[in-house]
Amino acid sequence: MNIAITGSTGMVGTALTEVLVAEGHTVRPVVRRPGPNPEREIRWDPAGGTIDAAAFNNVDAVVHLAGEGVASHRWTADVKKRILDSRVRGTRLLCDTLASLSVKPSVLVSASAVGYYGDRGAEMVDESSTPGAGFLADVCQQWEAATTTARDANIRVVNLRIGVVISTKGGALASMLTPFRMGVGGVLGNGRQYISWITLDDLVRAIVFALQAAALSGPVNATAPEPATNREFTKTLGHLLHRPTIATMPAFAARLAFGEMADEMLLSGSRVAPRALQAAGFTFQYPELEPALRHVLS
Repeated sequence: MNIAITGSTGMVGTALTEVLVAEGHTVRPVVRRPGPNPEREIRWDPAGGTIDAAAFNNVDAVVHLAGEGVASHRWTADVKKRILDSRVRGTRLLCDTLASLSVKPSVLVSASAVGYYGDRGAEMVDESSTPGAGFLADVCQQWEAATTTARDANIRVVNLRIGVVISTKGGALASMLTPFRMGVGGVLGNGRQYISWITLDDLVRAIVFALQAAALSGPVNATAPEPATNREFTKTLGHLLHRPTIATMPAFAARLAFGEMADEMLLSGSRVAPRALQAAGFTFQYPELEPALRHVLS
């Protein structure tokens, strides 16, 4: 296939591109600035509302991963606006463009996140569950709603609700490794909040699967079938690194260090089941936490 990818230079986009190219597909990066392969690149400026629509005419599928990092900076009003706008405005621009084409791609896999569910405690949630409350839940709802024009144009849209991506190449695990290796890693808050995680390898496989599974559409949870509490995750990581995990960060300390982000990203969570993926026949290579972490750390 001829596949356009936004966010192609990020951790997930880079890994996905490598797999797709190895499988014989042509990848068309959707970029704001010229890169190393200008003949294949599609230019856009989501903030400015411009995009090279004609360059999508021969595209068979689109994967939309672009968006401001939610944990890159302490949340201020300006940072929160950038997080929201980068997802909603960019998604709307892309979907309006795809819907306007005379020959449309057959499928759009558009990133979302398990933040959609908000803080749900020990409740198991799936794609049929109601949205939660809070900033991230609101962002995810607007993010997914921005794909409506593509869906209305008979493009198969998969809203991939991605969990915490486990990789040493970036994301949460990469930021945890240094303190854990120093022996100062530990439980956050009461440790009972759930982490719905997925290895980078399985996430890439899930995206490729979503591109090809014609029956799959709408919200799809991209999380391993065995979520773990923060305490379980902490103890497992410490065990594999052969380091103690007796340090703790009380809730008040997390709030002092990270502000509002602490409540939504560190001290709360959701226990998410990947029912749509499994019902469609997807099989996880790493469904359980300890083997998954062992693989990633190897």
